Amino acid sequence: MAQEQWGTDLRLLINLDRQFDRNRGRDLSVVENERTGRTDLETLTRVNNLKQALMLRFLTPVGEMAVLGHPNYGSRLSELIGQPNTETTRNRAKMFTLLALGQEPRVAEVLSVTVTTARSNRNQINIDVSLRVIQESTPLNLVFPFFLDGA
Repeated sequence: MAQEQWGTDLRLLINLDRQFDRNRGRDLSVVENERTGRTDLETLTRVNNLKQALMLRFLTPVGEMAVLGHPNYGSRLSELIGQPNTETTRNRAKMFTLLALGQEPRVAEVLSVTVTTARSNRNQINIDVSLRVIQESTPLNLVFPFFLDGA
């Protein structure tokens, strides 16, 4: 029952803690089974599955999955592309992140969301998320770099 709540998915993203581009994972990852020596598609379970799911949700504009029966899936972060890096834009990014997190049933509680300007790139904002996940006692922390210039 617990595994059903978490699910299993194919690995699409290389870095589950920081996603530095808008690539939503066009390539599948493979892994070699040490016991059998066979190569198979890599899967993610539990917290790593959730990390990938959240990153993919942030990268997907709301409505893009409507034809597949998921009209509310995604986030509104893409609406910020082309906007100036102002306090208003960063506050909107925080709101859009909270809305996306609210749709994920494996998130028990959002502890914090902070949005700051990256020191190295004025067009990049870093969305730092801390949350409590179902069936886990340790908080999950993610950093999602978002590029206002669409890079």
